[in-house]
Amino acid sequence: MAEKFTRATFTRNFLKNITRIKAPDDMLAQAKSQGLEKTLGVVDLIMLGVGAIIGSGIFAVVGIAAAGSADGTSLGAGPALTVSMIIAAIACVFSALCYSEFATMIPVAGGAYTYTFATLGEFAAWMVGWVLMLEYAIGFIAVACAWANHLVEFLAGFSNVLPSWLSKPPIWLTNDVFTAATIKANNPDVFIPTFLGVPICINLPAILIVLLITAILVKGTKDSAKLAGIMVFVKLGVIALFVLTGAFYVAPENWTPFAPNGVEGIFAGAFIIFFAYIGFDALATAAEECKNPQKDLPIGILGSLIITTIVYIAVAIVLTGIQNTSGAVPTEFLKAPLAFCMSKIGQNWAAGFISIGALAGLTSVLLVLEMASTRILYAMSRDHFLPSSFQKLSEKTKSPVFLTWTVGILAVVGILTLNLNVAAELCNYGTFTSFIIVCVAVLILRKTDPNRERPFKVPFCPITPMLGIICCGGLMVYKSMQASSSALLFPVWLGVGAIIYLLYGFIKNRNKENELHREFVQNKIKGK
Repeated sequence: MAEKFTRATFTRNFLKNITRIKAPDDMLAQAKSQGLEKTLGVVDLIMLGVGAIIGSGIFAVVGIAAAGSADGTSLGAGPALTVSMIIAAIACVFSALCYSEFATMIPVAGGAYTYTFATLGEFAAWMVGWVLMLEYAIGFIAVACAWANHLVEFLAGFSNVLPSWLSKPPIWLTNDVFTAATIKANNPDVFIPTFLGVPICINLPAILIVLLITAILVKGTKDSAKLAGIMVFVKLGVIALFVLTGAFYVAPENWTPFAPNGVEGIFAGAFIIFFAYIGFDALATAAEECKNPQKDLPIGILGSLIITTIVYIAVAIVLTGIQNTSGAVPTEFLKAPLAFCMSKIGQNWAAGFISIGALAGLTSVLLVLEMASTRILYAMSRDHFLPSSFQKLSEKTKSPVFLTWTVGILAVVGILTLNLNVAAELCNYGTFTSFIIVCVAVLILRKTDPNRERPFKVPFCPITPMLGIICCGGLMVYKSMQASSSALLFPVWLGVGAIIYLLYGFIKNRNKENELHREFVQNKIKGK
């Protein structure tokens, strides 16, 4: 029976309330009675996983991981980039195994948020959900802006064919206000319109792709997975083109010295390339929509990691074989390493296809990130942390249409107002936090509910989850030691989340418990 409270505010049972867990059996029953439609098979999951992981990381970050940053703040791994990739993949595998155990044991929407509610309680679940909103929603905005940048660069290559307004659009229509201000500071002749002294900047391509992705998602997960699959085949085809074409131009002497910056360079490269693997965790948020989650989810999560690792290593071998990364490299290599290498060996036609692959890769990432955002918020709404209107599903597609459009519109607002450089760094902290929490949650549930059926078990437990905690925690500490405003803003984000919980989520949940208590009493009086 639900416990009665005289008022929905802080009581002497406060600690008991904020640590209240939600039993996995209750989660499963709720998902069965009012859950999302099950449309995803194992191939869909692998396509979504690869679609989420292979994106801007392999088309941009890989250059910095190999040669170091232009300002010298980060060392490069050089030809030892392959070793860095293996280290980053291993660090991800520990967390991926923990996600797989939970996803098969509690196959409901929400991912790390749901697993936290089952182990650490109500307040911790809200905070993890708040962090996941940071990771997925702001990550979605940042990738949309990266997509816009790639589109502008792609159109610039057709300056002899397209009209100038399309091949070279004004910067105030293709950048946020912060980026546009930086460009104007370096080039005072650049025109930016103002209104009452406030610069007017609209990243129109980013806004349009967000609205397009949102329109696709409201049609249902199955159609979205099909589109993601097409995008995955396009970008894998482009990467295969790079590897097969570039292999004939590899110069083995570029692999010497193998590790120009030693072990420090290898781990610096692993830290940077780690973010090229992020995305597999988004599959766990779609567990409720899997036809056979107990079997398919581990294959989808681990399979996507294995495929992307093989792809990344092949790219790294050819990339470092074409361009010597032991010393200084051209700036163009850091911005678009694959396209630069193709141009360097005289294969400009291939460079154009790589730009298409980059756009396809970022499009599939956008699909998965917005889908993950909506599933997190859907699960939180079902647990009374957010308005119940977010739970409403379309009768036709069985997808949360209102919630999906809400996320899309908020993303547009973010594109217009956020400093994306800081926002993208904050996403990294959100990722590390969610990975660590899932590893901790596995250890807790093994103790508190050891007899629960686990279709997939983390091998070598508790060693594997502990290694996941150490790897992600170490990378998080490494990042926080670098000079960055995000290291200060992340605790602020957590503080804001705690205040919202205390002023809204806590009270809303206590009101819901009072409502259930009244229903119980009324039914008892009626003799039911």
